[in-house]
Amino acid sequence: MAVGIVNEEIASRLRDHGLRPTRQRTSLAELLFAKGDRHVSAEILHEEAVSADVPVSLATVYNTLHQFTEAGLLREVVVDGAKTYFDTNVSDHHHYFIEGENAVIDIPADNISFSGLPIPPDGMEITRVDVIVRVRPIGKS
Repeated sequence: MAVGIVNEEIASRLRDHGLRPTRQRTSLAELLFAKGDRHVSAEILHEEAVSADVPVSLATVYNTLHQFTEAGLLREVVVDGAKTYFDTNVSDHHHYFIEGENAVIDIPADNISFSGLPIPPDGMEITRVDVIVRVRPIGKS
């Protein structure tokens, strides 16, 4: 597929989600979505942008990832309080966090079941349930 076609498809996708397709947003979106479903941190995406000669600061990467999340293009996966990943797969599913590798992989939604959810406080509704299962290779502690 030609680069111009990819750029226009990305620009259209951004517009469809209420975002203006600036050069930086379009470039970051291409890096994010060209490799299929994946989980990236802002630091990983920034490194990819630098390698691809996309002139963008780490702060702009953070802002763009949060804008994409708010627009529904990404799903935020918070591991601990300090580590956040952004998932290009926005469907209902859960995650494994591989300790020591700082990697996140999907758990299909039908692999986890709940016997019941708590009743939310008055005036609130449950919007999503996120399960993160921490794993590590056997024999490592």
